[in-house]
Amino acid sequence: MKSRILLITTLILIMTGCAPAQQPTITPDTAVTSPPQDHPTTQEPMENPLSPQPDDSKLTRANAFIEKIDLVMRESYPPQISLIMSGDLPTPCHQLRADVKPPDAENRIDIDVYTVVDPNLMCTQVLEPFEESINLGTFPSGHYAVWVNGESVGEFDS
Repeated sequence: MKSRILLITTLILIMTGCAPAQQPTITPDTAVTSPPQDHPTTQEPMENPLSPQPDDSKLTRANAFIEKIDLVMRESYPPQISLIMSGDLPTPCHQLRADVKPPDAENRIDIDVYTVVDPNLMCTQVLEPFEESINLGTFPSGHYAVWVNGESVGEFDS
């Protein structure tokens, strides 16, 4: 019995010694300290699925009840900035809108978040939860402040 245990232990040690060495892994969000030469550092316009629509003028505007907002900066070059928000719409018939303004002279980014609804619709009077992410894009080097509905939600350096 002792010889079997010794044999099994020896085989395990031999097999472990022959295994390839583990290489350190690099996480995908590792910061890059110098810009690649083929990427411009200007702001790239991003498509906003919540942007105001042409037919919104026929709808009634209302508030969105925002409970949580996170400003996310992905560690890439150039850094990608996103806004993640959650809360409630007044009814399931309301549609969420987010009007993202370009940075002003002081690098302040104003975002107006609201809802629109067809006033002729009959709708259940119950809150409708939402969670949305808006990709704000990339920005030239500088310090930026993000404001949603007149309240500061965070700052970042690009």
